[in-house]
This record gives sequence, C-alpha cells and structure tokens, in this order.
Amino acid sequence: MMTEGKPALDGLIDEQKTATIPYYVHEYAMYRMDRLNRRWFIAFLLVLCMLFVTNAGWIIYENQFEDVRIVQEADTDSGGNNYLNGTGEMWLNGEGETDDSDSPQEDGR
Repeated sequence: MMTEGKPALDGLIDEQKTATIPYYVHEYAMYRMDRLNRRWFIAFLLVLCMLFVTNAGWIIYENQFEDVRIVQEADTDSGGNNYLNGTGEMWLNGEGETDDSDSPQEDGR
C-alpha cells in the first residue's frame, strides 16, 4: 500500500524487509541452474566440435585438387637470345643481328 509516493516497505524495519525463502525452493533453484549450466556446456562442446569438423572438411576438400606446376626450361643451345622492348626483335647471341623470321620471305625464282 503506497501512500504519498512512498514504497510500502519503507515503514518496516530491516528484519521485516528480508524475506525468508524455504530451503527446498533454494535447492530447486540451484538444481535448475546446474541443469542450465550443463546444457550450455554441452552446447559449447557441440559447437566446438562442429567448428573442427567443418575446418577439417574444407581442408580435405581443398587438398583434393591437384597443384599443377609447369616448368619450362629455356633452350640454352642458341647462346643467350635477348628480346628487346617487347617488339619482337631478337638479338641473336648478343652480336647485334636481328631475327627477321617474322618478315615475309622472298622466293628466289
């Protein structure tokens, strides 16, 4: 019962403000809390296991693809050809001769 904006418990002394909770109510609340904590712990373990399983699944999936590497060795018999400026001109053996293989060949007839 509130009068003049004061809470109903203001007129009571401290011993009267505390409520006594029966022991079985406290035990039941603790049992419920233990059960809830156990459920959260099991859910945490389940999520953790799912994380490891999905990561392992992705690793296995990605490792099934073959890693192909093509290594092409340069022909060293010609003695070091140099390509200049991406124009297609080639200096043979570093002597300043140009390779005219792209130009049309005249027939000697």
